[in-house]
Amino acid sequence: MSSKRQILVTNALPYANAALHLGHVLEYTQTDVWVRFQRMRGHECYYLSADDAHGTAIMLKADEKGISAEQHIADMRAIHEADFKDFLISVDNYHTTHSEENREFSELIYNRLNANGHIAKREITQAFDPEKNLFLADRYIKGTCPKCKAEDQYGDNCEACGATYSPIDLINPVSAISGATPIEKESTHYFFKLPEFTQFLQDWTRSGAVQDEVANKLGEWLDSGLQEWDISRDAPYFGFEIPDAPGKYFYVWLDAPIGYMASFKNLCDREGMDFDHYWKADSTTELYHFIGKDIVNFHALFWPAMLSSAEFRTPTKICVHGFVTVNGKKMSKSRGTFINARCYLDHLDPDYLRYYYASKLSGSVEDIDLNLEDFQQKVNSDLVGKVVNIASRCAKFIANGNDGVLSNNIDNPELWAQVSGAAETIAQHYENRDFSKAIREIMAQADAANEYIAAKEPWKLNKQEGMQQQVQDICSQGINMFRVLMTYLKPVVPAMTIAAEEFLNDTLSWESAEKPLLGHQLTPFKPLMIRIEKDKVDAMIEASKEETAQAVTKPLEGPLADDPISGEINFDEFAKVDLRVARIVSASHVEGADKLLQLILDLGGETRQVFSGIKSSYQPEDLEGRLTLMVANLAPRKMRFGMSEGMVLAAGDKKGIYLLEPDSGAQPGQRVS
Repeated sequence: MSSKRQILVTNALPYANAALHLGHVLEYTQTDVWVRFQRMRGHECYYLSADDAHGTAIMLKADEKGISAEQHIADMRAIHEADFKDFLISVDNYHTTHSEENREFSELIYNRLNANGHIAKREITQAFDPEKNLFLADRYIKGTCPKCKAEDQYGDNCEACGATYSPIDLINPVSAISGATPIEKESTHYFFKLPEFTQFLQDWTRSGAVQDEVANKLGEWLDSGLQEWDISRDAPYFGFEIPDAPGKYFYVWLDAPIGYMASFKNLCDREGMDFDHYWKADSTTELYHFIGKDIVNFHALFWPAMLSSAEFRTPTKICVHGFVTVNGKKMSKSRGTFINARCYLDHLDPDYLRYYYASKLSGSVEDIDLNLEDFQQKVNSDLVGKVVNIASRCAKFIANGNDGVLSNNIDNPELWAQVSGAAETIAQHYENRDFSKAIREIMAQADAANEYIAAKEPWKLNKQEGMQQQVQDICSQGINMFRVLMTYLKPVVPAMTIAAEEFLNDTLSWESAEKPLLGHQLTPFKPLMIRIEKDKVDAMIEASKEETAQAVTKPLEGPLADDPISGEINFDEFAKVDLRVARIVSASHVEGADKLLQLILDLGGETRQVFSGIKSSYQPEDLEGRLTLMVANLAPRKMRFGMSEGMVLAAGDKKGIYLLEPDSGAQPGQRVS
């Protein structure tokens, strides 16, 4: 055992604008397994996280929901913390970047950068929404691609032909927020002088602080020349105002990584710990960031340069992982493979996914494929068929033959030495984040244990006169090998480990592999893990399929298009539908949705929010004030954009979608009969 280390560990902060999905869970699992392993080895290891809570997107989402940004991020934080807890992520402190600690550190670091001459200020020209009175990032501008003429493309690249361009090059550009035509407007912005850190970053990125493939990619950026980094945004903006710069705010990516420091400071203040000991420039402690490959530039260029200038310690290691695909393809809402964390938890045990991810993770940046058929087969074969099988085969003989007390003998010392002797090899794999190698070694030892029990056939020996002690010795060795295997798996499957520790009447530590339990009392065996059933996986897929807009009747396809009466219902069923006249009070675009409009409807004194898939046929401003028909007694449905409280009626064909409208004279709230 090496000397005790002091380690800080973070994951990339979840953005406080959406639910967590299984891509996020990959990173949290990787981080948590590594943290749990370090704690098992006796090291002082703190795991920190927080919600990334600033930016224009947060402000717009809160405005869309009709609540304050503070309320919106508080609601999302509660959801994220619950997902962390239920996926058994052992974070020591879950905080928020919208905190006083983060404000203080952001201002401190900025002031130090400024005092060191690393901040520049100059005028820039940006696209501006004259209706919303805000500057527009490229992603909030849409128009026709100047190269291939594809419509409805974002302001920086075309999804149809792959061309990249400036928003000003778009044909007929519009604000994705209001639909207004953007104008050009000048504004003063603040920049971090990143190019001045080129030599520092060339040395740091080749110091072992990142994986070789990441260092090579960073090397390309460094060799091509770094640009100054725009760290400011104009009001209105949800974030921290820059000191002595009224109306100017820190860009979300400036204060997001500082949130790591803020979360730890929050923990230090609560627990009476020494913050400076971990974050001073010459600290002997260790700092590890687990992140995805899409945010490498922020963590491996901007962040260490800022820390260096501000005289704080830089990361020991930035651990970069790839993306998650499902069944070999990008996660898809229509196929039901864009699976939210909560949807998974509603159907399946978190230990299943933790184990499968661990079995696929390595120290590289390769993408991880969640093949759902392989997922079911591997968990059932490895955890249930191999590991749990050892305990279930042996426990009944110990319980019936010796009142649940293990033998004082080891039947096969050589095999025991092999299984227990794998500890340091497995530990090295965990340390290097080569979890897949650790799992392969653990399962190889599980195979050896099962082969031993199968060859000894204690169920046959138990029927022979005078062989009962040998049966006890064989099965006691089986239980002890199970105990070692569960010790190795403890960082990966914490819930299963708790059940195993209860059965073993023992707390598993890494030293558990060194000596067997002899003459030890077990508790009655209970099933430790059940098999994954295919219907549970199928139910999860069905539940996660894209929530189709309830507010639109889509054009019929297939046989019903020619024979609509073939889908008939009886009168009693139809009578249950409560059709009402509604006035469209307001209509607006839905950020992140290609087909939806958000409608606020007046039903004669009562207002309802409905998400309707009519965006392709209507501009929001053309709908406001119009009457339409809605199903008023449809159960509310939670969508990822908010709660939809009914359905408006529309007809459709290949030419478009047509909102149904009552004759003039109808009043909001009237029932349609």
